[in-house]
Amino acid sequence: MKVAMANPHIFTVILNTNRRDDTLACLEALHQGDYQPHTIMVLDNGSHDGSVEAIAAAYPQVQIIQLKENRGYAGNNNVGIAAAIEQGADWVYVLNEDTTQAPDCLSQMIAVAEADPQIGIIGPMVYHADEPTAIQSAGGWLDAHWQAGHLGQNEPDVGQFPQPHLVDWISGCAILVRRAVIEQLGMLDDHFFYYWEETEWCVRAGQAGWRIVHVPQAKLWHKGVQINYQPGPNIAYYNTRNYLLLLHKHRAPFIVRGRAWYRIIRTYMSMSLKPERKTNGEARRAMVQGMRDFWRGRVGKRAD
Repeated sequence: MKVAMANPHIFTVILNTNRRDDTLACLEALHQGDYQPHTIMVLDNGSHDGSVEAIAAAYPQVQIIQLKENRGYAGNNNVGIAAAIEQGADWVYVLNEDTTQAPDCLSQMIAVAEADPQIGIIGPMVYHADEPTAIQSAGGWLDAHWQAGHLGQNEPDVGQFPQPHLVDWISGCAILVRRAVIEQLGMLDDHFFYYWEETEWCVRAGQAGWRIVHVPQAKLWHKGVQINYQPGPNIAYYNTRNYLLLLHKHRAPFIVRGRAWYRIIRTYMSMSLKPERKTNGEARRAMVQGMRDFWRGRVGKRAD
């Protein structure tokens, strides 16, 4: 008699910092999900908005880990990833608190992932929460010059991504990672602190021979980025420093690094000279700080 195989155990890790209402909405969507076994962890980063109490009251089955220090998006999530692995997770789902997802989101991803043992990282179709049929990410690309972007970004979803497909990286707002990948390659690199950390994780996995797949049938909505999104100075800093750090860590060819520096400096000059962009002085200073800190080998949290 054929014995049915149990579903793999997914552990979802959610980082919350004073985002009580968003986190509660995220948890509600997860609890409407059809996938089991599924364990949820919330990592609370020193919130003072009543998050811990509200989550414990509404979802007593959710594990709450109160972080002792702020180690950034990468380092904080690593606390949850390590706890999930210790508790026997087959897959770890790193999920932003400002997301909601369809009830079958996890089921759709696991159905694809478990059919191919070489799939190490998988992700859903990410839509803009404020324009729910507009694509935020159908997976990420990384070209021969190590420039990165999102497939389908800001396009209306008209079925242009009908099937699961290979990608270079998965958006960090919702990234599902196989246990074996974490055991082989480690967790997120907390040197990045915030930004580019999920891309680097996927680059590591791809170089080790794992397949990275986007599943358009798995649907999720993300509030944190809008179509007209304008990143602030902190993003300018981490985007600059961590992109250079990615190239350095993975020994990108010299010509790739040279072109990266050229693009960064060209962007800085454009922001300095064009009248419509000259007002963004804080972002320009952040870029300079990012370049300087990369040269100095400063990693982790941006210095004040």
